[in-house]
Amino acid sequence: MKRCICFLFLTLLAGAASAATATKPALVVATLDGGKFDLAKQSGKWVIVNFWATWCSPCLKELPDISAFVAAHKGKVAAIGLDYEDTDKADVEKFLKAHPLSYPVAQVDINDPPKDFDTPKGLPNTYVIAPDGHVAKTFLGPITTKDLEAAIAGG
Repeated sequence: MKRCICFLFLTLLAGAASAATATKPALVVATLDGGKFDLAKQSGKWVIVNFWATWCSPCLKELPDISAFVAAHKGKVAAIGLDYEDTDKADVEKFLKAHPLSYPVAQVDINDPPKDFDTPKGLPNTYVIAPDGHVAKTFLGPITTKDLEAAIAGG
């Protein structure tokens, strides 16, 4: 009986995990360049959703890799940087002028983070969204071009 209950629990847990991965999050944010990023309008592309901050050393290390990856896969891969835990917009804009990225950045309020994404438990926190809109892979911690290539190849 205990084995049966344990098996049932594991089956339900596996189903919940695959349901979480199969979800199609929504994200519409105003970008710092005056535009708007709408995840739903990226259908057919891989999308990198990256939570980061200017004070986060691992974030700063991965930003050039993400930017280069997006530039190298233009038309097939899009990205949005979600600046998280920085409070001064002018400081973020100054940072981006010194460190330009190939994708837009939006500033996210830590008191009102995007509803369809978990509140980051650390930075950087990256989601790879498949062309059909489901979350294909989630990373907590810095990522590399190799990680992105593997996530897309496995998706």
